Amino acid sequence: MTFFHQPVMLEEVLHYLNPQLGDNFIDCTLGGGGHASAILERIGPQGKLLGIDLDPLAIQATKETTKNSKNLILVQDNFRNLNKIADVYKFDKIDGILLDLGLSSGQLQDHQRGFSFLAEGRLDMRFGQQTDLTAEKILNTYSQKELSEIFKNFGEEHLAWPIAKKIVEMRRIESINSPNQLVEIVAAVYKKYYRGKSKVNPATKIFQALRMSVNEEIENLKQVLPQAVGRLKTGGRIAVISFHSLEDKIVKGFFKQESRDCICPPQLPICGCKHQKTLKIITRKPLVPSEEEVAVNPRARSAKLRLAEKI
Repeated sequence: MTFFHQPVMLEEVLHYLNPQLGDNFIDCTLGGGGHASAILERIGPQGKLLGIDLDPLAIQATKETTKNSKNLILVQDNFRNLNKIADVYKFDKIDGILLDLGLSSGQLQDHQRGFSFLAEGRLDMRFGQQTDLTAEKILNTYSQKELSEIFKNFGEEHLAWPIAKKIVEMRRIESINSPNQLVEIVAAVYKKYYRGKSKVNPATKIFQALRMSVNEEIENLKQVLPQAVGRLKTGGRIAVISFHSLEDKIVKGFFKQESRDCICPPQLPICGCKHQKTLKIITRKPLVPSEEEVAVNPRARSAKLRLAEKI
């Protein structure tokens, strides 16, 4: 399968991270290698780039995109293990770190893993083989309450409860194994509540929620952010592109917390946390793609880019 991914907000990332000759960078989410390739051009042979991705297809795609650049280190792993990975390859005092949290086009087009409702394979949805938990297992074993919470929290689906109920009913008849089965279940629920046709497939949010649950995406993000800041040198920058309001909220909250000296509750008369700020926020409001970019790459429409600088 050809693994392709259009890098989102590439010009903005390059402008604000501002890679220079000899700089050292970490790309925690390689995708198809678009961001990595552009950064490598800027840092030249004197610089180094550590690229991480859990998906083996993304690693292979980056090798091809970057033409096996000699100053690129590729690691197939979860970015939540950033400190361990960086220690192995002696990556410290980094000039810039990028996290692009979006699902790649290549993953959506991989019909064997069931990321898309157009896929023909089973409902797997794992980025790698890091866990035995699949979307198929969640759908066929989780309780109605557990399913509803996943759909509500990760998919912001307002019909989470009736969809979960329908899934539990249908799996008593036969196991839910394919994307098409799940699409039909969600469509049946939506048809009951709405008469008009939606411009977006009603199952979109459900697929997103399952993928985020299978891959523990929110927990991974919470774990990697402090590690990334710890790896930056003074003046180094971290850039995070998110596509989900919960992800953006976590990044915003982390940047805000790390840009303050005291994070004690306001009712305490004296600071007891001894917290010292580590970041200066570069983007008070998130940057969003231009209309021109969205026209060329519609999947970029929900992207939000936040940046901060190590102090």
